Amino acid sequence: MSEDYDALWQACLETLETLVSRQSLKTWFDPLRPVAFEETEGARVLVVQVPSAFYREWINDHYRPRLHEAIDRVLGATGSIRFEINRDLRSDEEFTGEIPEIPRGAIGVPPGISNPFVIPGVKSSEIDSRLNPNYTFERFIEGDCNRLARSAALAIAQNPGGTNYNPFLVYGGVGLGKTHLMQAIGNHLKAKHPDQNVLYVSSERFTSEFVQSIQHNRASEFGQFYRQIDLLIIDDIQFFGGKEKTQEEFFHIFNALHQSGKQIVLSSDRLPREITGIEERLLSRFQWGLTADMQVPELETRTAILNRKADDDGISIDPMVIDFIAENVKTNIRELEGALIRLLAHSTLTGREIDVPMAKSVLADLIKDTRQQLTIESIQRTVCDYFDLPVSLLGAKTRKREVVRARQVAMYLCKQYTQHSLKSIGLNFGGRDHSTVIHAQQSVENQMDTDSAFRRVVQDLQSQIEKRTR
Repeated sequence: MSEDYDALWQACLETLETLVSRQSLKTWFDPLRPVAFEETEGARVLVVQVPSAFYREWINDHYRPRLHEAIDRVLGATGSIRFEINRDLRSDEEFTGEIPEIPRGAIGVPPGISNPFVIPGVKSSEIDSRLNPNYTFERFIEGDCNRLARSAALAIAQNPGGTNYNPFLVYGGVGLGKTHLMQAIGNHLKAKHPDQNVLYVSSERFTSEFVQSIQHNRASEFGQFYRQIDLLIIDDIQFFGGKEKTQEEFFHIFNALHQSGKQIVLSSDRLPREITGIEERLLSRFQWGLTADMQVPELETRTAILNRKADDDGISIDPMVIDFIAENVKTNIRELEGALIRLLAHSTLTGREIDVPMAKSVLADLIKDTRQQLTIESIQRTVCDYFDLPVSLLGAKTRKREVVRARQVAMYLCKQYTQHSLKSIGLNFGGRDHSTVIHAQQSVENQMDTDSAFRRVVQDLQSQIEKRTR
C-alpha cells in the first residue's frame, strides 16, 4: 500500500476542499507533501512532510477537527496522520526535528469511538462534546453585526433551557462566526458544569450517523443517545432539506429534548423558511424560540478581529497592514483571518517583514476575488429594495424622477464596486451606452456634494452592499 500515499493525500485534500476555505487550503495544505503510508497491526498512518514546526502548530491548533474528518473519510476509523519536518520545503532558516503523530483523541473524537450510539452501555459512557476549546466568548469579537446573537448566546450559556430562547437559531452567511458563537455556549457550560452532556455536531454528521444506525439496526440506540444530551448544538441545518427520514428522527429528538427542558442551538446559512425541503412541523418548532442573524462585520469590528488574532498568536504587525486588510477583505471573518495567516506564512517562509507592499502583493488575488463577488445584479437588487422599486424599472425607458434617481445611484455604485466596464454596466441597465453611466456618476457625485440627505442615502446603500453582497 506504500505506493498509494499520493492518492490518499489527494483524497484528503479533496475532502478538505469541502471543509475549509480555498485560501486556507492553498496556504496551509498545498505546501505539504505525502512521503509514506504505513499499515501495521490494523493501524493506518499517512506520513506527510511540512515546511516547519510553525505549519504543524497552526494546522494542529486551527484545523484539527476538519483534518480529522478528512482522515476519517479516507483512512477509516484506524487511520491517523504523522507530520515530519522537511527543510527543503522551506526557504528561511532551517528547523529540524520530527513532529509526533496527531492523536485522534486530540483531534476531537476519543480513540475507538466514531459512533457512540452503537456502543453497548453508552448511557454510562463519557460523551465527547466535539467542541473546539478556542471557541469561547472571550475570543469572540462583538460588533453591531452580531450583538443580538452574542447577547442571546451568553444568556443561554448562563441558563441553558431556562430562557425563552429555546431553540436558539442563528443564521448568516459563510464565515461570519456562527460556529464560534454556538460552541462558545457549549464551552461555557462545560466549564461551569462539567457533568452536563454537551454535543456539537454538523447536520451532515448527524445524518451520516443516523444512516449508519439504520444500516446496523440500531436506530433506537441512536435516538436514545441524543436524548441524553443537555445542550445539543447542530450546525448548518439547511442540509436537512429534502432528507425526510433524518427530519423525522430529528423532530422526535427535538420534541423529547424540548419537553425535558434541554437546550437546543441551531445554525443555518439562511432564514429557516428560505430552506427548501424542510417540513412545516420542523419550521414551526424553529420559531418557538429566538432567531438571530449575523451580518458581515463592519470596518471597526474587522479591525478588532485582526488585532485580536495577532495578539492571540503573539504577532506584532504594523497597524497600517491591519488597516489595509480590514479595508479590503470584507466578505467574512474566515477570509479576514485567512488573509492574516497567509501573510504570516509568507513572512515565515521568506524571512521578509510584513508591510503594506507585501500585503498588496500576497493578497492581490484575494482582494480581486472579493471585489468580483460584488455583481451588478446584487447591487441593483440592493438599490431597488432601498427605494422600494422593482428591479425591472432600472432597465425601462421611463423618466419618472424616482426611477431615474435609483438608476443613477445603482450605476454609480456598480462603477464603484465592480470591475465591469462602463459599456458593460450600461448594457445591464436596459442596453444604455457608456455615456449614460458617466452622466449618472457625475450627477450622483454633484448631488452628494450639495445635498447632505442624499449623501446619507448613498452611504447607507454603500454599507448595505458591503453587508448583503457575497
